This record gives sequence, C-alpha cells and structure tokens, in this order.
Amino acid sequence: MTFLDMLRDAATRNQSMLCVGLDPEPTRFPAGMQGDVRRIYDFCAAIVDATADLVCAFKPQIAYFAAHRAEDQLERLMQHMRCNAPHVPVILDAKRGDIGSTAEQYAKEAFERYGADAVTLSPFMGFDSIEPYLAYHGKGAFLLCRTSNPGGDDLQAQRLASVEGQPLLYEHVARQAQGPWNKNGQLGLVVGATYPQEIERVRALAPTLPLLIPGVGAQGGDAAATVRAGLRADGPIIVNSSRAVLYASGGADFAAAARNAAQATRAALNAARA
Repeated sequence: MTFLDMLRDAATRNQSMLCVGLDPEPTRFPAGMQGDVRRIYDFCAAIVDATADLVCAFKPQIAYFAAHRAEDQLERLMQHMRCNAPHVPVILDAKRGDIGSTAEQYAKEAFERYGADAVTLSPFMGFDSIEPYLAYHGKGAFLLCRTSNPGGDDLQAQRLASVEGQPLLYEHVARQAQGPWNKNGQLGLVVGATYPQEIERVRALAPTLPLLIPGVGAQGGDAAATVRAGLRADGPIIVNSSRAVLYASGGADFAAAARNAAQATRAALNAARA
C-alpha cells in the first residue's frame, strides 16, 4: 500500500483525523521512568499501544531521539509500530532539506533505515532537494508550507515579486506542491493549526493534497477551526497533537491518560466534521 492508501485506510478504520506526535522528553516521563533516556522506547511504545486504534498516523520527531543518542530506540519503536499497529502510517518528522547525494542519504535514512511511510521536508532549497525522496515509490513527503511558529512570518509571509501575481512564499510552495512538483502524487503540506485562515488559503491552492497540521493542543490550535478550514472530501487532513497526549498524566496511569486525551481530541475533530 502507498502512504496515501494507508492514510485513507487508517482514517476510515479508526474514524480519525488525529495524529499522535512522539516527542519524548525524559524529564517529563512519569515516575519510575523520569529522566531515564534508556526508557524512551518503553514510554513511546506504551503510548502507541494505548492509542493505535484512535489515530490515522503516528509522527516520531527524530531530534528527540537523536539528542539522547537513542536512534537505536527509534529503530525499535518503528519496528514495534510495524508489528503492533501495521495499519497506521508513520510520518518521520525530520524536516530535512539538502540537495544531491546528501538528500539521497537522508531519504535512505528515512525510508530504508527507519522504514517510515512519509517524511517532513523543508523546500527552501528547491525541487532538487525533494526529488530524491520521490524516488521511493508510494512514500509520502510533507513540505513545510505555513508553519505554526511566530517566526514563520519572517519568510513564509513575504511576497515574491518575481513570480506572477506576487504570491506570498507559502502560497507559492502550495501551488508548486499541488502542481509541477507533485509528479507521482506523493506530496503533502505542513500547515500550522494556529493559522486557520492560512489553512483555508492553502487548501484553496492545493485542494487535493494531504495536509499535516500540527499545533492542536499544547500550542493552542483550535480543533474545530482546523477541520473547517482544511478538510475536504478529496483533501485529507492529519491533525497532530503531541504534548497534550503524551504528558496527560505524570503518574503510572500515563498510558491510560494519553488514551483519554487522544479520544477527546478525536471526538472534537469528528464533531467539527459534522
């Protein structure tokens, strides 16, 4: 199955637009694990097991593993998800952005070493920095478009005087991703939930692309506004929540609390669909 096939299947099977982001911070782990970087896998695997029937995707953020020399634990986690939640696609949040042979190596890391179904990328260096990922048939690539951080305005909200119509940079990225760059139907876009008007604008420019939308939960994005702005019959959305799910409890019941938080978020998203 391609990434898009897996996404549609998981969204239908689990009645979900929710993606749980796996951003393990050992200092926030529950008692008995707190501060122990050797327990990153254990913590994340427990979250996966508690939420696998509630999500349309999982999104491990590679920096939270690499910073603790825990890439081996990420490899184990990817295998765990393959064995215990094989119907749920995994988006490796890496935000890579380089050209030529270096991009080929990053693509190999994401899709061969870790076995991800999709990866996040920065399009700043242009199409030749994205193309090596598209050589992996059926894999997905989400381009940063209109991100949820305030500093995104520094570049993404600037006009391109040399492009017809003088679009904002994020509008140009959306058009390129919907059009000439999306040669094999593998591209999607990252748009922050804190900017619902921009989500709507991106959706108008890229009506069929899957949108990965972080920022619901701890970052303050509104679930209902996100769904109204981004969801279309032929344009899926993947709404990510990380900290609000992962750290719903600091006690031994952390996995059960994560499940409850995921259920509540899924319900809020589905209610907005109606």
